Amino acid sequence: MTQIIWFIPLLPFMGFVIALLLGKRFGNIGAKLSTVILGVCILLSFYCVYLVYMAGSFSISMNWFITAKFSINFGMLADGLSAMMLVVVSIVSFLVHLYSIGYMHGDSRYWLFFVYLQLFSASMFGLVLADNYLQMYIFWELVGLCSYLLIGFWYEKQSVSDAAKKAFLTTRVGDVGMMIGILLLFLTTGSLAFREVFAKVTNGGISPGILTAISILLFSGAVGKSAQFPLHVWLPDAMEGPTPVSALIHAATMVAAGVYLVGRSFPLFSASPQAMTVVAFVGAFTAIFAATIAVVQNDIKKILAYSTISQLGYMIFALGMGAYVAGLFHLMTHAFFKALLFLGAGSIIHATGTQDITEMGGLAKKMKTTAWTFVAGSLSLSGFPLLAGFWSKDEILGFAFGTGQYVLFAVGVITAFLTAFYMFRLVFVVFGGKQSHAAEHANESPKTMTIPLIVLAVLAIIAGYIGAPFISKEISFGEFIKNGMHVKEAAFNFIPMIISVIVALSGILLAYLMYGKKSVPKDWLYRFTKPYHKILVNKYYMDEFYSKAIVRPGIKLAHLVNWFDKNVIDGFVNFTGKATVAISKGVHLFDLGVIDGFVNWTAKETYNNGKRLRLLQTGNISGYAIVMFAVLAVYIIYIIIRTGFR
Repeated sequence: MTQIIWFIPLLPFMGFVIALLLGKRFGNIGAKLSTVILGVCILLSFYCVYLVYMAGSFSISMNWFITAKFSINFGMLADGLSAMMLVVVSIVSFLVHLYSIGYMHGDSRYWLFFVYLQLFSASMFGLVLADNYLQMYIFWELVGLCSYLLIGFWYEKQSVSDAAKKAFLTTRVGDVGMMIGILLLFLTTGSLAFREVFAKVTNGGISPGILTAISILLFSGAVGKSAQFPLHVWLPDAMEGPTPVSALIHAATMVAAGVYLVGRSFPLFSASPQAMTVVAFVGAFTAIFAATIAVVQNDIKKILAYSTISQLGYMIFALGMGAYVAGLFHLMTHAFFKALLFLGAGSIIHATGTQDITEMGGLAKKMKTTAWTFVAGSLSLSGFPLLAGFWSKDEILGFAFGTGQYVLFAVGVITAFLTAFYMFRLVFVVFGGKQSHAAEHANESPKTMTIPLIVLAVLAIIAGYIGAPFISKEISFGEFIKNGMHVKEAAFNFIPMIISVIVALSGILLAYLMYGKKSVPKDWLYRFTKPYHKILVNKYYMDEFYSKAIVRPGIKLAHLVNWFDKNVIDGFVNFTGKATVAISKGVHLFDLGVIDGFVNWTAKETYNNGKRLRLLQTGNISGYAIVMFAVLAVYIIYIIIRTGFR
């Protein structure tokens, strides 16, 4: 029955083909069929979890590329990590498909949206199940292509097409590094299969320097896909795409692919202390860097975008400090509550027609389902006690504290405070206070949009319990996800848990006092951060830096290359062409003046001589006879004279 996992990526790929061929004519049917296919994938994913839990990890493969020296297989690897990712991707994808039926209704390219969603789902399943780096890279790039298509779905708008190109080009920077890392890995080990590569690492088959280089190059792919500093700049702009895209790709699945890559390659990274240090500090810096920017944003989707970057940094620095289980646990819980928050934001935008939170207010009475589910997601993200985000975030902080990595622990605590503050700033501004003009005509979204919110809200509350410290080890998330690896685990400690709770509640309380009760003036924070406020509003001027350091010089270089191409390369080619034309014209003139002249003269002389000879051709037989006898007589006389009458 293990062969059934082939159907997990195959079904949505078939759905993509069907929707592409028939969707334009039968748009609604294509959308519903796509959603049903993802529902079947949920069942298959849970069955995969059951198989792994009962019998352990397994793989199936077939020969793909064979030479005299090596072979590459196309295969599927099912273990705790891939099974967990299958469940997350299938559930979120299904709910986004269902949500999109209502959200995208009436769009002129309604059918095409589901075509792209199906291809994305198929590609993501293929990435998760790949059993070697080459196969993973192929699906990695397909996921990037789908991201480009979905971000730029409303490409008629200039900012949308610019955002799509920015996402595609920025992530390609990391992908090039990843490709070089894969090639170096193959040259070093002679294989790309995960199990063979990890076995050689364990046996010391790769030198430490090469191992560090490979790990950091692979990590560059994660930096691009998971929007880590300094390649984070594409993700906020990607919010120009439809909100379901933000929920599916930029909150729960595609951006998690980078974290998944580090988790899948953990035996490589953990064997290189230098690589682990790089991963930890890039993640930690990204976490606090993005959180500070989110505090001052007013666009609801931009707040969630920077929150996503920050939380991805949380996962990355967890893996970098060795907290394998905690980092992947947070990946799972984050997928549910962040997808909920993005879909909730979509419901709000759908109802109010604006993304600016300062134009909202008083929506709690108008949109009760959206409000309560959004609050549940915000509480979970903030690490409110006993919700999903609390258990996963506490495990990361507990590991940092328990292993003596106090700098990373401090970064995690500060980030947790900022997260709670900016999320409940958003909640109190949007749902509390007096009813705004935008809220006057707002109504609750249709059931196709609210049902996914309710399901995700339930998961945002309960999903963390499978990794809670009181759960039996045999059925815990950690035991399932380790796949037999020996990884560090910190003992449960109440101190970091208490600190985590205090920090989360403090952030929520400060947001309530400033934006809910309004007993603390809002400009108090501005006065406190005045020297840095403009920097935060302008996102540390990263876009401006890239514009001046890379984009503008790149454009100037492109103009220079264009000038060189036109005036030097094309100039030489054009000169060659013109010289050839000139020579051919000279030859042509010589041909006309000399050759043709000689030929014409010869023809004329021949014609004239012919005319003269023609006079002899009278057609008179008697005349011909006289001439013949005259010639004969002359000839006889000549003979007689010559012989001397002998």
